[in-house]
Amino acid sequence: MNARRHPMAILLATIALAIGVGACSPSGGLGQVPSRAPTPAPSVDQGEPDLTAAPSPSASVPASADPSGLPIATAAPDATTIVRVYFHLGGELGTEGLVPLLREVPETRAVATAAMHALLTGPTSTESGQREISSAVPAGSQLLGLRVENGIATVDLSREFESGGGSMSIFVRLGQVVYTLTQFPTVDSVLFEIEGQPVTIFSSEGIVLDGSIGRDAYADQLSAIYVDRPAYGAALGNPARITGSANTFEAMFMITLLDGAGTRIVETPAMATCGTGCRGTFDVTIPYSVPEAGWGTLRVWESSARDGSAQFVRDYPVWLTPAP
Repeated sequence: MNARRHPMAILLATIALAIGVGACSPSGGLGQVPSRAPTPAPSVDQGEPDLTAAPSPSASVPASADPSGLPIATAAPDATTIVRVYFHLGGELGTEGLVPLLREVPETRAVATAAMHALLTGPTSTESGQREISSAVPAGSQLLGLRVENGIATVDLSREFESGGGSMSIFVRLGQVVYTLTQFPTVDSVLFEIEGQPVTIFSSEGIVLDGSIGRDAYADQLSAIYVDRPAYGAALGNPARITGSANTFEAMFMITLLDGAGTRIVETPAMATCGTGCRGTFDVTIPYSVPEAGWGTLRVWESSARDGSAQFVRDYPVWLTPAP
């Protein structure tokens, strides 16, 4: 690590933060129906629930790029479950990467299966058309089976899943599946099957899949400052709990909350457990004040060690809530 002290280190010494360890368009035709019966859908622990944007129970974000609009209320099923799916959020170098979005599905114990089906469906037209959100999963990919044993999720996908795209596309789609399934506390890693056969060499690109794969294998598919909670377009509690991982100079970065008009509400330094060439985790709790609920922006960024300018700036729409 560079021995030179970053100016923010002095400021950090006086700030008390809670830091801990954390860790395309919609798909087309369905393709051929598998001839064999699918495996039973596993039941897994869903873990900490995500908060959805009010007043709608869905987590849809405003249609415009300006997060100041109100969410559109939609009729929800009598009983629903919120699951996460991981897509790719475009942007400048260092700001693009995997991003979690929420999906509301009919209530089920087979939440891992529901999450995979939502992932294979792809982003909505609004997400993919206006928010640089895409999926590297090829159209027509089907979930043929999913089982969870001893912390390993074995996912069986149709042949379409390994078709097309270069090595970057393949790493992104594999990361999408791994992150979607390891959102559940009872899943640590993922084994891939294609049409019922275990995969050791994936696709014509010759990607080696040596045993079960966890999130660490796809850390290079994350932005420099990656926010895992809240999900993109989700509600931000008050105080706001923000978790994720980062690889920044001396592990330091900044968190800014903006209201719907773009006015800064809170700005505070934060620190990951590792930095300057290694990716560390962060778990930060920040109180904030707004007069009423509404859309705002969670911004994470790094202050340049060279000139103090903002770099690796990443904005996430969030639903701000008044303090209880």
